[in-house]
Amino acid sequence: MLLDDKSILITGGTGSFGKAFTKYVLDNYNPKKIIIYSRDEFTQFIMQNEFKQYAGKLRFFIGDVRDKERLTRAFEGVDYVIHAAALKQVPACEYNPAEAIKTNIHGAQNVIDAALDTGVKKVVALSTDKAVNPTNIMGASKRLCEMIIQTFSRYSKTEFVAVRFGNVLGSNGSVIPLFKKQMAAGGPVTVTHPDIIRFFMTIPEAVSLVMQAGALAHGGEIFVLDMGEPVKIADLAKNLIRLSGYTLGVDMNIEYTGLRPGEKLYEEILTKEEGLQKTANNLIYVGQPLEFDEVHFLSELKKLEIAASEEPRDV
Repeated sequence: MLLDDKSILITGGTGSFGKAFTKYVLDNYNPKKIIIYSRDEFTQFIMQNEFKQYAGKLRFFIGDVRDKERLTRAFEGVDYVIHAAALKQVPACEYNPAEAIKTNIHGAQNVIDAALDTGVKKVVALSTDKAVNPTNIMGASKRLCEMIIQTFSRYSKTEFVAVRFGNVLGSNGSVIPLFKKQMAAGGPVTVTHPDIIRFFMTIPEAVSLVMQAGALAHGGEIFVLDMGEPVKIADLAKNLIRLSGYTLGVDMNIEYTGLRPGEKLYEEILTKEEGLQKTANNLIYVGQPLEFDEVHFLSELKKLEIAASEEPRDV
């Protein structure tokens, strides 16, 4: 994407990715403005201080993706939207399924509707490898988000595209900051299962993937980064313990706590049906869109919205 003299809005813009993407754009382009859209006043305050030298380029907008009216107001005059706002912690989504539906599914629908209403050129939505054959609410909600994007991309001038991430090292809630905090407290380092594996990418890789996807997108694609071989979380913990100057089993231990509700032993990048298509970048691939009954899908989506809004008060 060429972002000179363009207006960019980032939902969930105060998160780890949002801040890194903002810095990348400001360091490499001359955007007209970047709108940071999030519901957290305090993290906006922190980010304002971190980026105070760019005050003339940044606009901070307090709002929730669940609020379509607020979104539409924020989207006015925007060229590109990076949709990063989501509930992403698997256990939190398992225990609060209606909240995950409201934010991850219907929040995404609001982003699409607001983009269509205001003539946004392109929307790049962040997804996850947990959306592939999902076994938890978080993954299922992000898969539905991908399907919404693919549906609306067929009938609009706005280009909608999704980007699947693995686990982003150093992001809020990722394992390395957690391991470091546990070691600083004297341990133990907790891992759910000795055989659990995950795909990992760095924050700069995530930013680069979004930029590349934005440049390659024509609408409806799901882009995936080649992240190499998955990593065993236990091996990651052992290496971090060693690199931090501890000896495993002597002054630092690993405790296995058991898989959390909805958690897989391994993640996947694509279903077999999606396959892989090469792009001009040999590290980025496109998943083949799957066919589904769009009318039935949108009808069922509306039922899901109603069910989430009518969640019993004692849940």
